[in-house]
Amino acid sequence: MGDAASAQAPWTFLTSHARVLLTLARDPTVRLRDVAETCMLTERTVQSIVADLEGAGYLTRVREGRRNHYRITPGAKFRHPAEADRDIAELLALFAREPGTAGSHRPERRQA
Repeated sequence: MGDAASAQAPWTFLTSHARVLLTLARDPTVRLRDVAETCMLTERTVQSIVADLEGAGYLTRVREGRRNHYRITPGAKFRHPAEADRDIAELLALFAREPGTAGSHRPERRQA
C-alpha cells in the first residue's frame, strides 16, 4: 500500500517542548543546532522553545566560555492542571533510562 512514513499517525505523544527539554537534560552542553537535528525541528524553532522553557522557569542558560550550558530547574511542575502536581523530573528520569530497563516490572521469582 504505502511506505512506513505515510502510515505513521500525524501526531506524537510528546510535544516539541518535551523533546527539546529531554535532549537538553541528556546533554546540558549540546549545541542548539544538534538539538534541532535530534528533534527534527528547525534551529529557529528550537531557539524559540528554549526561550519558552527559560521564560517559564524550566531551565536556565549559563554561558561558559563560548558555549551555553543548560540547567533544568529542580522541582519544576507540569503546566497542565491534570499533571500540575507532578515534577518534570519524573518525565526526565523515565526517558533517561535505556529502553527495556524499567526494572520494577519484572515478576518476582517464587522459591520452592
